[in-house]
Amino acid sequence: MLAAVLAIDCALVARIPHGAALLGPLAPAGIVAFAVFLGLGYPRLKEQAEPLRFNAAFFCAHAACVTAVYVANYAARQEPVLNTPAALLLLSVTLALGVALLALALAPLRQWTAAVRATGFAGVYAAVAGAAAWALRAPMQSLWIRSSSTDVYLMQSAAFRSVKAVLGLLLPNLVVQSGPFILGTPRFTIRIGAVCSGIEGLGLVLVFTTLWLCYFRKESRFPQALLLIPCALACVWALNVVRIAVLILIGNAGFPEVAIVGFHSQAGWIAFTLVALGFSMATRNLPWVRKNTACAAAAGPSPEAYEAAESPATAAYLVPFLAILAASFVSKSASGHFEWLYPLRFFAAAGALRVFRKELRILDWRVGWAAPLTGIAIFLLWIAPEWWAHLAAGSGDSAVAAGASALGPALAALPVAARLGWIAFRVAAAIITVPLAEELAFRGYLARRIVARAFDDVPFSRLTVLAIAVSSAAFGMMHGQRWLAGTVAGVAYAFVLRRRGRIGDAVAAHAVTNLLLAAWVLARDDWAQW
Repeated sequence: MLAAVLAIDCALVARIPHGAALLGPLAPAGIVAFAVFLGLGYPRLKEQAEPLRFNAAFFCAHAACVTAVYVANYAARQEPVLNTPAALLLLSVTLALGVALLALALAPLRQWTAAVRATGFAGVYAAVAGAAAWALRAPMQSLWIRSSSTDVYLMQSAAFRSVKAVLGLLLPNLVVQSGPFILGTPRFTIRIGAVCSGIEGLGLVLVFTTLWLCYFRKESRFPQALLLIPCALACVWALNVVRIAVLILIGNAGFPEVAIVGFHSQAGWIAFTLVALGFSMATRNLPWVRKNTACAAAAGPSPEAYEAAESPATAAYLVPFLAILAASFVSKSASGHFEWLYPLRFFAAAGALRVFRKELRILDWRVGWAAPLTGIAIFLLWIAPEWWAHLAAGSGDSAVAAGASALGPALAALPVAARLGWIAFRVAAAIITVPLAEELAFRGYLARRIVARAFDDVPFSRLTVLAIAVSSAAFGMMHGQRWLAGTVAGVAYAFVLRRRGRIGDAVAAHAVTNLLLAAWVLARDDWAQW
């Protein structure tokens, strides 16, 4: 709760133009110190089972401090006197006081003191890490913020030079403009922007590798396992260079739309996925990194070993969904505005489901009357905004045009056989493979995995509210701007699953929703829904 309220406070303060100057020095140090303290002190903190009491008075005082900082920052836009260093220092002290009051609102000082004593030197290490984060803030930002001495972005320049060296071996007529970082050929050129420097991929890989090693810390050897992190960072940097080079080669070959629209947007995620997969396989299979469990196996498995063991049925629940993701990477990267390889998703999921048909056959696939009713209700909820938009726009062509997208014209340009075939596979995927794969992954695996590590021993009827909420939120995030409707749909599918404990109900409800949505799209030419 402390972290959640602090995040809300920072979001409020950061919305004011002068809030960035206030949070800039404090946020890196505070976030790093808080994370290090929890990471090192969590085992000791977990042993303290003393209940915590909420203090409403301290919480109101905290809210007053944050409100004062918010109002003062807002007023600073009009009053120059509030922009002085003394005023900024006063606001910083007020914000720090608000954080202290929030901590006292969630636990009395006695319990905080006991927690500090119980965690030993974790507080000292956290303070040192926070100070290091504050000191390294400016040098690290220079990697992607314009350097005053060289007037270039260091990461952007490094990516530009690396891609130039790679393409110099392949293309004799390379077009190079170092100032604006333009690179390519006479037929196709691009500008390597700061966002293409690879800094986002490095950040994602750093977060993933750190969390992975924290999760599998008992199964990994340290400090050997830490050496895999710079290896993963080097791999994602090299793949980013290859990504930009291949993008230029695709455009030079006469496919600029595929290069810019499809490959450019998907290749980065493909690179991250490959590095993450390689890292996870290395930590789980390299004897130099993975702890030797032969002795423990000879002595007999301990309760901890049972707890750490992942269920052998995991692949059956996740591989069909992962197959759809992998196929979508391939189909989108090879497409422009129209994903002409969409049927690849259907075949990938169908193949994965066939491979694991024996493992999935033991599930209860029966369907009750609540499933189709739930599917209809979710369809009505999903389509309600579009229906209201149609009513507001009036009937006829204007209403249809409101839901138009590039998919309709692209399909109309295809030959009749190709158009009907694409639509057939799109509908088949929507009502067969997608509901099966997504329900197995989100309700069959993730929801039960939150309840227990041995998830296949958890009956569907025993799903907890937390498991339903988290899995539904993850399901909703997959639907982009429709994340709220997707989350509600996930909750509905989970509850219809929990009602009778049959995954067939969840799959049927999901399939009915998608079937009605497909009928809506085809009947009203509302291609934006696809």
